Amino acid sequence: MGESEPKAAESGCTGAKIEGVPVQFDAILALGTNLGDRVENIEDAIRRLGSDGSIHVVARSRLYRTAPWGVTDQDWFVNGCVGVQTRLSPHDLLKHCQAVENDMGRVRTRHWGPRIIDVDILTIGDRQICEPDLVVPHPLISERAFVLAPLKDVAPSLKIGGKTLDAMLDALDAGDVVPFET
Repeated sequence: MGESEPKAAESGCTGAKIEGVPVQFDAILALGTNLGDRVENIEDAIRRLGSDGSIHVVARSRLYRTAPWGVTDQDWFVNGCVGVQTRLSPHDLLKHCQAVENDMGRVRTRHWGPRIIDVDILTIGDRQICEPDLVVPHPLISERAFVLAPLKDVAPSLKIGGKTLDAMLDALDAGDVVPFET
């Protein structure tokens, strides 16, 4: 969870139960970008995540073209998810994700504003973490079709708080989340 995301106190952290995480995943990460060459930004972030050997991507979603969320007066996004294996602690994983963002030139000037890359931790196994700097599962998963669609690609049987990804997607307007043709 980067600086652009709500902190635990703002998120109404409930520690939702997580079920159905594929056993080969230690964590699931979401990636998004709406600046520059969006597809290359995602590919670069995935390469950088695994460049030091501390993270191994074992599954990845299709990429999706999505409308902006939260702040809508900006360009469209490309979003995706990866399932990873790692021995990093949750906080070290967060630091690693933020280092990738920083190394790629992410500048946090506007809440939910344009970004070269965003790497968020969605799940860490079936763990529930509710700390000021890290909330897992990510507190806004159920509100974001642009996260749910690629998440379903990598973990279709995942349930969060007893709800399936399909049920969460059905509750949203996902019409502006479409597979991105490269």
